[in-house]
This record gives sequence, structure tokens and C-alpha cells, in this order.
Amino acid sequence: MDRPAPALVVLSTLFPSPPDPIAGVFIKERMFRVARHLPVTVISPQPWFPLQGLLRRWKPEYRPDRPRFEKVDGIEIRRPRFFALPGLLRRFDGLSIALASWPIVRRLQREGRADLLDVHFAYPDGYAGYLLARWCRLPFVVTLRGKEERLRRIEPFRRRMSRALQHATRVIAVSAALRQVGIELGAKPGESMLIGNGIDLDKFHRVPRAGAREALGIAPDAEVLVSVGGVGERKGFHRVIECLPELLEQHPRLLLLVVGGPSPDGDWTERLREMVRSRQLDEHVRFLGPLKPEALKTPLSAADVFVLATRYEGWANVFLEAMACALPVVSTQVGGNAEVVCSEQYGTLVPFGDEAALREAIHQSLVRAWDREAIQRYAQDNTWDRRIETLVGTFRSIFQSRPSTPSRTL
Repeated sequence: MDRPAPALVVLSTLFPSPPDPIAGVFIKERMFRVARHLPVTVISPQPWFPLQGLLRRWKPEYRPDRPRFEKVDGIEIRRPRFFALPGLLRRFDGLSIALASWPIVRRLQREGRADLLDVHFAYPDGYAGYLLARWCRLPFVVTLRGKEERLRRIEPFRRRMSRALQHATRVIAVSAALRQVGIELGAKPGESMLIGNGIDLDKFHRVPRAGAREALGIAPDAEVLVSVGGVGERKGFHRVIECLPELLEQHPRLLLLVVGGPSPDGDWTERLREMVRSRQLDEHVRFLGPLKPEALKTPLSAADVFVLATRYEGWANVFLEAMACALPVVSTQVGGNAEVVCSEQYGTLVPFGDEAALREAIHQSLVRAWDREAIQRYAQDNTWDRRIETLVGTFRSIFQSRPSTPSRTL
């Protein structure tokens, strides 16, 4: 007798873990909500090679050990190790991930807990999902989340992403800009759809500014910028710091809060600290490190303006999280940013790499009288509930239209 709903296997190398609770939190937020409607198991493969423990003697944060198995909110999370030499042969990561994940997927199939693969990012995960789907005769869905735009410029990755997207049962993009990237890579327009991220209003809401500033030791009369993200090159913390010396001429009480830790793009923390020291900005930049999602409302509520000088974003959920705390956004005209900051009521976008435009936008945002209630209302209209209904309907539709005898080829 057929099961009434598909059992999903989520495949993503990026997923929260005890050493890094905010890595891929947007995937967890989405799929744990889907799990209220459909059975979900998570496979989050982790890179490994035999001598990586020795590297931690010099770089303690390098590939921290994560539990091979967890159960969080009743959902199993399995983390098989896949062979990956640091910086080398990354074109084989997709195959390595598929080989490491195959025994788990097959066991889940035998237990009746694997009807559909839900894969996040087109490479390496998407290519691994394509291989697993072929080996296990499963439909698979790939969600494009942002790094595809960069990876498509690298030929070995482009070929593997194209193969995955050409054969995917469905391609989901978190922004219209990313959907177009997917189609250019080979996704079928009729099988591609837009489903943005949402926000959790229980975690992201404005708290009294005075209390938030007191908790962080910020003066009541300070003008506060906040920037949140993985502390690598792409997010552009350094581009904001470069603007500060001239901004301080107009805003002498200016303070920048940097929230975030190491990211898959690297860890620029020490480089940023050196930038701050060399420019004598120690009193004007504060590094808060990585914070759990439920703690972010404090620095967001303490700030006046949110700024992210990012090189690329698919759908920057952090914009909505900032807006839910009544902050206008200053960011760059890249990727799907204009789809999130879709009105001048909510913030300002500037050309990427234009320092003068970024600096002026920050200044104008600090002096402008914003309708912060309108900003909050806009964020509140973008909760997860609407997204999840569409997602669950998509998964059910794929499951119900599956062939009675699975094909061996994709």
C-alpha cells in the first residue's frame, strides 16, 4: 500500500552543527518546517582526509569534528565523511559525496524512508544528488542558493552543475535572478520555480533599543551600523570598514557591529581586525563573533541601519531578519538583492565596488527619517508559512506523479 506522503532525504554539506550552529541555518529553518508535514531525514556529508587532525594543531578551527549522528527535534541528522583534500581536486567532491551517502540512502530506502531527494546547492551537492538519484532510482529536487553564479565560471563545476540541473525533477531558486542562472545552466524552464526564503518572527522581532544597547554596552547617543554574515571576502565587511574614516567626519559617534564567524569562503577575522587597527578605528568597530539566530535580535534592535556590501547573494534572508527588527538596509545591486529590498521604503542598493556610493548611502540612511513600522510590516509579510505550503505541495506533486516502475536512466 502506497504511503500517503513522500519521505524526504535532505542532502546538504552545509547544515548547522554543534561547532557551527549558524552554518546553513536557512536550510534547517526551511526543512524542519517541512518536517511538520512530511517525514524528513538529513544527510550532511563532511569533508575529510586522513591527516586533517594534524592541521588543527596550527588551525584549530579547520574542519571541526561534528557528530556523525544527531537527533534534533525528532529529525535524524547523519554526517558521513567524504574524501576531500584541502584545496585540491574539488571537481571530484560531488562523486565523493555521492559515494559516502549511498549506503545511508539505500538503507533508508529499505526502511521505506526515502522517496525523494531534496538537495541544496547545485555543486557539489546537486551533482551528488544527480548520481544518487540515478543509482537509487529516485526523483530529486535541487535548490539554488547563490554560489552557483560564481561556480558556473569554472568549467569543471559548470559541466557538473549543468548535468544535475538538466536531469533534476524540479529546480527551485530562492530568487528570480538565480532561477535565470539555473535555466542558463540547463534547467528546464517548465520545471524551475521560485520559492524564496522566509523568516521566523519568533526569533526575529524588534526589542526595545535602550535595553538592547545596554546589553551590548552601547551609548544611547551612538549611531550604529550592523553587518551580519560569514566573515569571508564575499560579504564585504572590509568594504564597509573602508568607508568609516570619512563617515566619521559626519558621524563622530558612529559604531559598526560585525556579527559572524568563519564561513565556507574563508575567515577574514584577523584581516579585518588588522584593518581596524591600522586605521585607528578600534573605538568604532566591534566584533561580536557568531551568534545563534535567537540572539541576533539584540544587535539588530540596537542598530540604526543594516549594511552588507556583498559581492553576490541569491536571496539574502538576513535582510528580512534586519527589517523584522525595523532596520533599513544598505547593500549592493547584485543577485537577488533587488527582489528583497524591492522599494526605497526599505533601503538603498548601490553598484558593487562603488565605495563613494556605498558611503553616501550609509550617510543618507543614518540621517533619513524612516517609516520603521512599514519596514517591519514588509518583513512580517515574508514568513516561512507561505513558502512551506508551496514546498510541501511541490514535494507531494512529484511523489504522486512518480512512475509505477522507476526508470534506470535520468
